[in-house]
Amino acid sequence: MNLENLKKFNSQIGTPSYVFDLDVFGQRVDLVKKYFGDKTGLCFSIKANPFLLGRLPETFDKIEVCSPGELTICEKTGVDMSKIIFSGVNKTKADVERAADDKVGTFTAESLLHLELINDAALSRNTVFPVLVRITDVKGGSQFGMEESTVINIIKNRDSYKGIEIVGIHYFTGTQKRKAKPIIRELDYIASFIARAKDELDFTVERVEYGTGLAVDYFADDADEQEEARLSDISSKIREIAELADLTVEMGRFFAAPCGYYFTKVMDVKTNYDINYAIVDGGMNHLKYDGQLQGMQIPKIIHLKNNESASDDEKDWTLCGSLCTTADILARKVPFNNLEMGDTLVFCRTGAYSVMEGMAVFLSREMPVVTVYSEKDGITVLRELIYTDVFNTP
Repeated sequence: MNLENLKKFNSQIGTPSYVFDLDVFGQRVDLVKKYFGDKTGLCFSIKANPFLLGRLPETFDKIEVCSPGELTICEKTGVDMSKIIFSGVNKTKADVERAADDKVGTFTAESLLHLELINDAALSRNTVFPVLVRITDVKGGSQFGMEESTVINIIKNRDSYKGIEIVGIHYFTGTQKRKAKPIIRELDYIASFIARAKDELDFTVERVEYGTGLAVDYFADDADEQEEARLSDISSKIREIAELADLTVEMGRFFAAPCGYYFTKVMDVKTNYDINYAIVDGGMNHLKYDGQLQGMQIPKIIHLKNNESASDDEKDWTLCGSLCTTADILARKVPFNNLEMGDTLVFCRTGAYSVMEGMAVFLSREMPVVTVYSEKDGITVLRELIYTDVFNTP
């Protein structure tokens, strides 16, 4: 996004606020599709940024939904429910019944309880639901999915579930994988499982939902180049799996991160023991970069001056939010020229998770304005400021 647009948005929307660039989002999706090929479907995990949901590129084949709240967003947004993969580690009977009534396209099962709930919901509706069974991380497991032996027993006894058609597997072990090696190892495991299921269980794995966990670089100057290199490194193996089954690659962070901008205004400046502090009207309740700890790394930050100054006064600044905790440090030792009260700082690459993972209501401060932008439609406000100090009193 160019500097003139950032200045315009700052004057129109104010701070604290987010702008998500839909054109950048679409370009990122197209880049992934270019490397993974036409036979590989793409799934957007909306937990990364549900505000993008109503404007997803048509390139997406699936939408991963992991909670009742996310399902509500889908209902209100009017998305094609047949695209939804209803996932999540905690599914209640009410959740499954509601998703069934919404006619979601696919369920995932992360436990034997999930299978029972999905099966019962299907039988009560005289139908059959397609299900992906999730296999936990084979290198040690986690609370997600089931160990391989359990999944094999489920497949062996698949005929006992009259309301379920087990169509394939779901495999995702974690995020921010910087190297191709662990991803290729996982894809090799998936290929091996597909072959063994056919040979040993007479079962065809028709579909695979796989989360790559590709890393996003928040603090590197050459982030785009590094991330494209990661796509290239795993592309041939992804295409191999797409020849074995109907493969859908599920990601959230990797798709959305580059499209986000967070605007926050400098409210106060001071110097304590030779350290220059700038207090902004946002903070860690709004802004979260994976891997950032106490502001020790510096993301790309664009400085928008409130009043142009001819002087040249560059200093290092520690940027702090509005919360009453010493942990609320956004970045340390950031060089700015003539940083003053009233200036706006724009934090880049905030399109994924940041808007959802911050401690939104800590200190009962306001929640930011959320907007989307495209060159075609301009700026659209999706959410005005929300004041969290409003509550009922006795």
